[in-house]
Amino acid sequence: MSPASRPSATRIVNAGLSANAILAAVKTTVGILGHSPALLADGINSTSDVAYYVVVKIFLHLAHKPPDREHPYGHSQLESIAALVVGSFIITTAIALFWNAVNKVHDFFAGGLNYGGPELSAFWVAVATVLVKIVLTVLTRRVGQRSGNAAVLALAQDHRNDVLSAFGAALGIFFGQRGYPWADPLVSGLVAFCVLATGIQILRESSADLMDTVPGQTLERQTREILRAIPGLQEVEEVHAHRFGPYFVLNVTIGVEATLTVAQGDSIASQVEQALCRELDFVLRVYVHYHPVRNPGRGS
Repeated sequence: MSPASRPSATRIVNAGLSANAILAAVKTTVGILGHSPALLADGINSTSDVAYYVVVKIFLHLAHKPPDREHPYGHSQLESIAALVVGSFIITTAIALFWNAVNKVHDFFAGGLNYGGPELSAFWVAVATVLVKIVLTVLTRRVGQRSGNAAVLALAQDHRNDVLSAFGAALGIFFGQRGYPWADPLVSGLVAFCVLATGIQILRESSADLMDTVPGQTLERQTREILRAIPGLQEVEEVHAHRFGPYFVLNVTIGVEATLTVAQGDSIASQVEQALCRELDFVLRVYVHYHPVRNPGRGS
């Protein structure tokens, strides 16, 4: 994440934290007083959001630390670890929501719970939550895409989940007020599946970052195309990449004319490094190894 984008990421995380804290308090209170299991479950979801927003803030702060001897490429991979934490929290919340919904629906049909339906206040709180979360989804995704921050993008997906969860709560409350009290907890159970799917997706993406997954053939093709214009470069033998958070470090092996001096070869290698850093925004650093070739043209 570039230094210019850090304030935006911090601001959007702070905005999400404040919004979730307010929504958690309001939805939990109204869910209890308004007799709405769906809104109460959504309030619990927002409470867990507050917890992992605090975790994300800590990780983002640590990710901004400059490189040191133990971490020569910086600490940006902490952004992927933060996304991993978000995904884990989301999956835990989804399981809790589903389990609570199953218990409520069972109680309804077993006749063990006398429930007259939610109050109107619960419906309007759910609708207001949908509107707030739509705004946060758009703003957070925009900042995440601009900065390439995995943690912020994960939070944008969580906001989108909250839109679905709150909409489901509003839908359940709506039908509950019209004589179908079982609809409220049933809808919250269905929403839990949507939340679970997003949690799994975030875990897969953040795990891929941590496992050093790179866009192999695509990145190599882009690299070779860029280097085609470098004068004096005879061939591109190998292109290897290593992921560090949202960025890549490239190791490129090239061939130059055997009659060139060391200084001339070093000049070509510097042009390779500069071209790749200039053309590929996601490249953090480039290491170039060059050697003489007597039969140029092969492997480029």
